[in-house]
Amino acid sequence: MERKQSNLSLAADVSTKAELLALADTVGPYICVLKTHIDVVSDFDADLVAQLQALAAKHDFMIFEDRKFADIGNTVKLQYGGGIYRIADWAHITNCHVIPGEGIIQGLAEVGRPKGRGLLLLAEMSTAGMLATGAYTEKNVEMAVANDFVIGFIGSRRFTEERDLITMTPGVGLHASGDALGQQYRTPAKIITENGSDIIIVGRGIYGPGKDAAAEAQRYREAGWVAYTKRLAGPAK
Repeated sequence: MERKQSNLSLAADVSTKAELLALADTVGPYICVLKTHIDVVSDFDADLVAQLQALAAKHDFMIFEDRKFADIGNTVKLQYGGGIYRIADWAHITNCHVIPGEGIIQGLAEVGRPKGRGLLLLAEMSTAGMLATGAYTEKNVEMAVANDFVIGFIGSRRFTEERDLITMTPGVGLHASGDALGQQYRTPAKIITENGSDIIIVGRGIYGPGKDAAAEAQRYREAGWVAYTKRLAGPAK
């Protein structure tokens, strides 16, 4: 973040190898994290992974596979370390729901910790009517504080001061609004400066029909970083 003066993560929800690589290369200079959904890429292959890793090195960003693991510890070990995607081999960060209990964190850690990976817990989501609230969110925080493999949360705010844990926030737009499927958008100033989150996750606001992805990424990078530095500076005196 500091090297690039960017707290922008791109949500690259595209369905082909060519689209994903082109988008990562175009937006790479302006982001600190590339968030993928690798299982929607219809022509996934090992070469895609190799090229993503090369782009991550070229543009100095991390790769976050938004897998949202949600099974028992032994199963997620197999899903994370093996299968077609072998996520732990190339994704610096992944995430999980803690519905199965703390064993899911332990299972993922057994695979990811030796590879230097990190885990985010889904403490909240950005859709209307989400059920990740109250005691469930508090349990996420408790587990995160107790497990050093956890590096932070998906959520809308800063959750704790007990450990230096990051918060990445989806559903961010330069103009607050929503979509027909319940997604709710909030501005960088609201999420970063007011709520204390660290990284904004933006997808459709950057790319899509009629959009200049590089120009939009620069706009979001600037807005996110201004909000972040304003928060670090503290209240105006």
